[in-house]
Amino acid sequence: MKRALPHAVQKDSGFTLIELMVVIVILGILAGLIVPRIMGRPEQAKQLKARMQIESISTALKLYKLDNGMYPTTEQGLQALVEQPSSGNAPTKWRKGGYLEKGKVPKDPWGNDFIYLSPGIHDDFDIIAYGADGAAGGEDKYADINSWESE
Repeated sequence: MKRALPHAVQKDSGFTLIELMVVIVILGILAGLIVPRIMGRPEQAKQLKARMQIESISTALKLYKLDNGMYPTTEQGLQALVEQPSSGNAPTKWRKGGYLEKGKVPKDPWGNDFIYLSPGIHDDFDIIAYGADGAAGGEDKYADINSWESE
């Protein structure tokens, strides 16, 4: 049988105010260093996604030309990649199912339509995403993403 000690030693557990303040200061310093670096990334991700979408659309346009001997006209637009055009120079060997995987023309990462010109000013065709402001020109997050420019 065990005997209880008359004066059990109690050990205080927990954090002191100074320890808590040190932890808060360290977290504040880490947040001050990390948050500014993370904040600019969403816009860079959207610009990268726009470049990838333009590359994908460009590949589909090249397949369209291989099958039909020409690119869709500006009037036919990118919709010619998902629906066989009936106006203008109607393609004779249009691929059943279209040329884009999901069966629809994607919007740019900012929710706007891509601008398509054929013949293009810079190449056989030009594809443009106008950036965050949806207007031509601009810098940084408002910069246009163009098919004729590559990084």
